[in-house]
Amino acid sequence: MKRLSLTIFLCVLVALAVPAAAKTTFVSIGTGGTGGIYYPYGGGVAEIWSKYVPGVKAVAEVTGASVENVKLAHRGETVVGEVMGDVAVAGFNGLSKFKGKKYNILSMAVMYPNLLQVVTLKKSGITNIEQVKGRNISTGSPGSGTNFMAEAVFKALGIPLDAYKDSRLSFTESANALRDGTIDVGIWSVGPGTSSILDLATTHDIRIIAFTPQQIKKVLAANPTYSSVKLAGGLYRGVDKAVQTIGVWNVMICQKSLDTDLVYRLVKALYAHNDYLREIHPSAAYTTPENAVKYSPIPLHPGTIRYLKEKGIQVPDRLLP
Repeated sequence: MKRLSLTIFLCVLVALAVPAAAKTTFVSIGTGGTGGIYYPYGGGVAEIWSKYVPGVKAVAEVTGASVENVKLAHRGETVVGEVMGDVAVAGFNGLSKFKGKKYNILSMAVMYPNLLQVVTLKKSGITNIEQVKGRNISTGSPGSGTNFMAEAVFKALGIPLDAYKDSRLSFTESANALRDGTIDVGIWSVGPGTSSILDLATTHDIRIIAFTPQQIKKVLAANPTYSSVKLAGGLYRGVDKAVQTIGVWNVMICQKSLDTDLVYRLVKALYAHNDYLREIHPSAAYTTPENAVKYSPIPLHPGTIRYLKEKGIQVPDRLLP
């Protein structure tokens, strides 16, 4: 009996000496299609978090992009999403495609600016965005920020949605359709130098359609989250001069209910290892703490605010949740 009691006592000591298995927190990141920047950018973020945030395993998910990412984060099918700023505002406030339903999201970090890139082949003869009327085009895949932005721009310019035939293709599909001649115009809202347009330009003479000053004025009046920007010349073969277009900042959103300490640790690692993210895509140079307070279109998560205050960065009242 004494031997049995001693054995039990020793077992208890061993059990107390062995640490409990560390809990792994899985973080899924809603990105976009493989032909844009969201997916490789999100993959880089996932690598950083998995490597440098103890107890976290992160993975980048291929999705329909911005609109879908808001819905996925709200439902908990992902916890983080890469989203265009105008879509984030619409989801947060329950506007436009979100039909009066406010989604439970907050801003985690600002990523980089997207530029609207309206692409056609030079042989099409199309030189003005308003020439999409009566044409076969692609405004981006359903649920994407590109589709959201394209339709917002068309509305501001008085182009009815039934004035053209819309295939609503992914970036890669749009490039292939332009190559095959099944569409006349493809629209991208993406960081400049995106792989699908780069690939198309290596085999075909492309034109990126510029917006006129009058068109820019109309679009900005209707959409305060947009800005007038220039796509630099020389990024794509045959597009040697800068092209006047429209830009919008991308934001990394997360579930409003996400643990404050977890978000703090994720954001801290993101900024600490931004050099690695820049190696994946140079647009990550815009992912800075300072830009989070300058360009976030919706309030910041308390975990992000904690990190920014720690760095001595003042958070304006408009960004407090």
